[in-house]
Amino acid sequence: MEEIKSKFTQLRLHGMQQTWQAMTETRKHHDLSLSEGLEMLLQGEEQYRTNNRFERLRKNAKFRYRASIEELTYDSARGLNKSQITNLATGEYIEKGESVLVTGATGCGKSFLASALGHHACNQGYKVAYFNLQKLLIKTKMARAEGTINKFFDQLSKAHLLILDDFGLTHLVAQQQMDFMEIIEDRHARHATIIASQLPVAGWYDIIGEATIADAILDRLVHTSHRLELKGESLRKKL
Repeated sequence: MEEIKSKFTQLRLHGMQQTWQAMTETRKHHDLSLSEGLEMLLQGEEQYRTNNRFERLRKNAKFRYRASIEELTYDSARGLNKSQITNLATGEYIEKGESVLVTGATGCGKSFLASALGHHACNQGYKVAYFNLQKLLIKTKMARAEGTINKFFDQLSKAHLLILDDFGLTHLVAQQQMDFMEIIEDRHARHATIIASQLPVAGWYDIIGEATIADAILDRLVHTSHRLELKGESLRKKL
């Protein structure tokens, strides 16, 4: 038995090793045929690798909250529609490279919702990146100063889903406008983007500032977007 366990370790079949250990501890391996035992071992390895991939993707995404769509509370008065979330949960918007625009007042659950969709995407095997927009623009400024801006943009463009939180807290200035345009352009119709903002979409034009750039950005974001407008008082007041 120990030799078999050792072989699993040597071959890095850790899921099989854990399943084999559980089978031997419960003496279940005596009751299984070869095909049944092999099926359980393969299932254990598959689940182990799936869990590892999810944890790796989740860690790399750097979410603001650890959240899941199962934790969402659906209330029409708050603007959260179960059928819309169910549709997003299929991941079709990611495959189509569409945007999801989440708006609402401070504390109404925008970041939690964006994080929940992001975690679900990781669970489906998609590469996700989560940023506060102001911190992202600081990173682009630093990358430009270090001469690594093209590499940074390339990394962002490879994320299947990019989540930009707290859009619209401050107006974008000249280089920020261009950097934001570059990020959105790289993703247009190729990879999905979720943007969470306190401002209604109608106010985004003024936040971006420069008319030509604002037109280009909003044209790429808005027309094929899924819109979630959260309503009601801050959930933090109820804590």
